[in-house]
Amino acid sequence: MNADLTSLLLALGIFAVGFVSIGPNILAIIGTSMERGRVAGAKLALGVGLGSGIWATLTVAGLTALIAAYAHAITILKVLGALYLLWLAYKALRSAASPGANLAAKPASGHRLMLQGLAIQMTNPKAALHWIAIVGIGLGPDAPLWVGLALIASCTLMSVLGHLAYAVTFSTQPVVDFYRRKRRWIETGLGVFFSFAAYKLATYRV
Repeated sequence: MNADLTSLLLALGIFAVGFVSIGPNILAIIGTSMERGRVAGAKLALGVGLGSGIWATLTVAGLTALIAAYAHAITILKVLGALYLLWLAYKALRSAASPGANLAAKPASGHRLMLQGLAIQMTNPKAALHWIAIVGIGLGPDAPLWVGLALIASCTLMSVLGHLAYAVTFSTQPVVDFYRRKRRWIETGLGVFFSFAAYKLATYRV
């Protein structure tokens, strides 16, 4: 097999394994899908998936290596990401504290949800470093242009479809019914997780 193709497939395999590790992006999609329905979860998932595509493009262009080389850039990303996760934690805990929340499907504002998904993905400095590792494996020093383009296109598509799968799975009726019964516990758990994730991100050392 061509060496460039082998490296590309290895990089895609490493990227795919990331879906097994549930982080703030996936939990946000899960929570939104259960609370607001499939369409809302799908729009958030699309924003997260597009964020992956942007990170892939930046990395192939060499810009994330430049970001990682400057501590101030990473610090700004860490602060923005931690603040955004704290806001998600506040929303979840406020929902948990409300005894009579309206659980009917809420209208999904597409642009706003997509931007939220994009914000979750783009304010995570770990994503930049993760992509540097992926591109380091998938792109050799003499890799042709098609390898970089294939990596961007494949990872973007995989990210969109993978996150959409979470949105579809967690918006099925049995899951929604479970959420209705355990809403306050689930929202509390999400709030605690997002608070912990914000702390870990803020104290993360490159």
